[in-house]
Amino acid sequence: MTKSATARTAKPSRKTASRKTVSRKSAPAKKAVRKVASKSSAKSQAGGKLPEWNLADLYTAIDAPEIAGDLDKIDAECAAFEADYKGKLAEETAKPGGGVWLAGAVKRFEAIDDLAGRLGSYAGLVHAGDSVDPAISKFYGDVSERITAASVHLLFFGLELNRIDDAVIEQAMQTPELGHYRPWIEDSRKDKPYQLEDRVEQLFHEKSQTGYGAFNRLFDQTIAGLRFKLGGKELAIEPTLTMLQDRAPAKRKAAGQALAKTFKANERTFALITNTLAKDKEISDRWRGFQDIADSRHLNNRVEREVVDALVSSVCAAYPRLSHRYYQLKARWFGKKKLAHWDRNAPLPFAPTGTIPWSDAQDMVLTAYGAFSPDMANIAKRFFTDRWIDAPVRPGKAPGAFSHPTTPSAHPYVLMNYQGKPRDVMTLAHELGHGVHQVLAARNGALMAPTPLTLAETASVFGEMLTFKRLLSQTKSAKQRQALLAGKVEDMINTVVRQIAFYSFERAVHTERRHGELTAQRLGELWLSVQTESLGPAIEIKPGYENFWMYIPHFIHSPFYVYAYAFGDCLVNSLYAVYENAQEGFAERYLAMLAAGGTKHYSELLKPFGLDAKDPTFWDGGLSVIAGMIDELEAMG
Repeated sequence: MTKSATARTAKPSRKTASRKTVSRKSAPAKKAVRKVASKSSAKSQAGGKLPEWNLADLYTAIDAPEIAGDLDKIDAECAAFEADYKGKLAEETAKPGGGVWLAGAVKRFEAIDDLAGRLGSYAGLVHAGDSVDPAISKFYGDVSERITAASVHLLFFGLELNRIDDAVIEQAMQTPELGHYRPWIEDSRKDKPYQLEDRVEQLFHEKSQTGYGAFNRLFDQTIAGLRFKLGGKELAIEPTLTMLQDRAPAKRKAAGQALAKTFKANERTFALITNTLAKDKEISDRWRGFQDIADSRHLNNRVEREVVDALVSSVCAAYPRLSHRYYQLKARWFGKKKLAHWDRNAPLPFAPTGTIPWSDAQDMVLTAYGAFSPDMANIAKRFFTDRWIDAPVRPGKAPGAFSHPTTPSAHPYVLMNYQGKPRDVMTLAHELGHGVHQVLAARNGALMAPTPLTLAETASVFGEMLTFKRLLSQTKSAKQRQALLAGKVEDMINTVVRQIAFYSFERAVHTERRHGELTAQRLGELWLSVQTESLGPAIEIKPGYENFWMYIPHFIHSPFYVYAYAFGDCLVNSLYAVYENAQEGFAERYLAMLAAGGTKHYSELLKPFGLDAKDPTFWDGGLSVIAGMIDELEAMG
């Protein structure tokens, strides 16, 4: 809970979180390739070559001498920082010129954070590219341990900073040097009620590597090592999940059954990981004094509990007019009363066939971005020209997609598993939205660049919306329009309905875990309960689906993170309505919002657009956009 340096190796997530730094606590990404300086490419199912990222902007290889040098530098600078400042913050800040003195300390702290971000991000990205290579796994673990050990010397800083008297710190921030860091200082002091005694904080920090950090790593390596038997082949999880979107019903069914079989064989391991991490969180929450199981996430996100509760209530109440209605419609398109769960994301009968080449996907997204803002498109273009994207599917590579901001002295990197599907194009638009946001926010420096998760998904979902609207406006065929609309509705349901169902599942698991361990069977029962409620009667839950909770990385790496997707999607629906009604000057205001990073509360950032998430009707407005698209689809027949 302190604003102290942590092991900032990135964690994987389908779409992204904000960077885990000394000032925030969550990250996307992790892992990559051992030799990363040389240019390489991979053949794609979509045809042509797919780019692999060049991580040399961070370090040239895992055995580069610069890494050993920077690790030694981190050790020395963290120890020197503690020697120079520990036990002195309150006294020195209260003296004349105390604001300038404290500003100097914060600047040194920020510089250390930036270097830790470079080391941790590189180790995480290398591991994201290949989490089963023993040498890479060792490197990832060693760097994590070194950064954690070094940053123990920084723990005092956030704790002492928060103990400075309010009047003293306010007076000190009147100096321009320290006033620059006001957003970060005020943000940090919100954690004050949940801080523990210094040695307890140190214990929590040091044991993170052998506690939740170790179980995070076990999850990643287990998931990457799973194999699913399909048609005489053994596939990794990403291509197996992709088969659920295959046009052939038999392949979708086979994929669903293969997933269920392998998950079943590994259920004890995943149940142990889930139980251990839920208990670990309960211990931390109890010691810190959090009342609700999700309050620590709300604090991290700088969002009020009642706002999240209102979002969840609105989405749950909307299940019948959103997911239930859409899946009934989709079942009808397939000539059925119900769809098996493995057919939930099946391509529509009237959707265009074939794969989308990478070059076409690039053009689609950059054209859509450029029509909105040339500046936005120019930033996004660098991800392609400067090789900041890793797109191919590879054995051992992290599943899903993310954009990891690394550190302000470098630049973000995007990981994808591109297979030429229409959803892959939208995922590219999504991750590049994150990337643009991260580039713009980096100007605030390492301490104030990270964005709360509530707004971290805004830029990504807005990027998707721009791309979708562009494609829709260019579509002349009624069937193509129907396919585009249906695809967008499915994405929105996956982003809003599915993620809130995930949040409900997490709440049930963490609540029940307080009374003892949950068996894999019980976890499956809770999963089926929320899935049945959210998906509705038109989706038939087949045997084996009870274990599909096992592969969701957010449950492991960022408990209760998932509502940020729904928050962002509903917010973007409202934001885009403002854009359509008043385009003059909107792009400039939008980019300014992204550039603010973590310097402003989300409510302050939304004011220029006339939006207020605390308004009880706010979420209903965003959900009505989805309902309106379903109305149009129903009218098409």
